[in-house]
Amino acid sequence: MALLAAYGRLGLLGQPLDLAFGITIPFTTVAVVMAEVFVALPFYVITVEGSMRSLDRRYDQVAATLGASPWRIFTRVAVPMVAPGLAAGAALAWARALGEFGATITFAGNFSGRTQTVPLAVFTLLEQDPDAAVALSVLMLLICVVVLASLRSRWLL
Repeated sequence: MALLAAYGRLGLLGQPLDLAFGITIPFTTVAVVMAEVFVALPFYVITVEGSMRSLDRRYDQVAATLGASPWRIFTRVAVPMVAPGLAAGAALAWARALGEFGATITFAGNFSGRTQTVPLAVFTLLEQDPDAAVALSVLMLLICVVVLASLRSRWLL
């Protein structure tokens, strides 16, 4: 509902976009991306924030005393040290976005071939072809298991 209130045709940002440029966001592919990011971003931010907070600031200070610029410290010291947190945050956000239903159907709709995501397709298929819905659900489950299994070695270190 927040996305519709902000970007809908009468929304805070949606109305000026529509009037000035003729851009309407709801019920488009862009709306799907925005809905997925809207629900998944907090998982990424919280994970990366925790990883960044655990970073020992002494490494940054040492790099600065050796003449590294703030950008170089960030890209060559901080990012490599928090890379596992970045990867974990990306995996959590992806997993959350993969199963998103509510925000997507509310803001982007369920138009086959345009805004329909896999969870929305499963929802639609449940009424038309339950066997296909089960098959699609199992496929999503297999994809998740493969991703989790590929990340398993990183978690056990």
